[in-house]
Amino acid sequence: MNIEAINSVNFWNDIHRDYDRDTIKVDGWLDVFSDIIDNCDSPILDLGCGSGNDTLYLINKGKKVYAADQSENAIKNIEKNFPEIVGTRILNMLDGIDYPDDTVGIVVADLSLHYFTMEETKRILQDIKRILKSDGYLLIRVNSINDVNHGAGAGEEIEHHLYRTNDGMFKRFFDEEDIKTIFSDFNIYFCEEQRMLRYKNEKIVYCVGMRNC
Repeated sequence: MNIEAINSVNFWNDIHRDYDRDTIKVDGWLDVFSDIIDNCDSPILDLGCGSGNDTLYLINKGKKVYAADQSENAIKNIEKNFPEIVGTRILNMLDGIDYPDDTVGIVVADLSLHYFTMEETKRILQDIKRILKSDGYLLIRVNSINDVNHGAGAGEEIEHHLYRTNDGMFKRFFDEEDIKTIFSDFNIYFCEEQRMLRYKNEKIVYCVGMRNC
């Protein structure tokens, strides 16, 4: 594990302190994909589940949910707050997404795919394609290049739109061309720049829906 990955694990373990289910907020970004989610009979993987916002959304819809995160504290909280969860894993995507082929109908990756080099990102996406069913979906949010409140353009640029932050981690920011290029192995059918609230500041993200192909 490289130093950026170690810094990331330490950072998120510190963020995900103990909390209870009634404090988890659902922001509704997945509503635009509600038909796809409602019609999914296979398990759904919340990849980089964090505090469990999307896990809660999916469980409230009666879905079978797997939750995975690199943070041990995040997974401890998921297991405590969601006894109905199908399964959890402490998982660093750089080490592989350790689920069998053709396992899940949907992978939700909410603000969890923008911390990697291009080579690492491509490898992670191949892993996602492998575990997705052939007609499965990948639903994501990633940083926009306009997300100045959360570091866009700040720090040392390691690759195009990838920066090393003051926290010693990598953070990637996307424009539409980046999304088309990086996710070219998927069939993108929805891509929209959106605004949300993150740590009390406006955050600008791309919300993207794509189908395995």
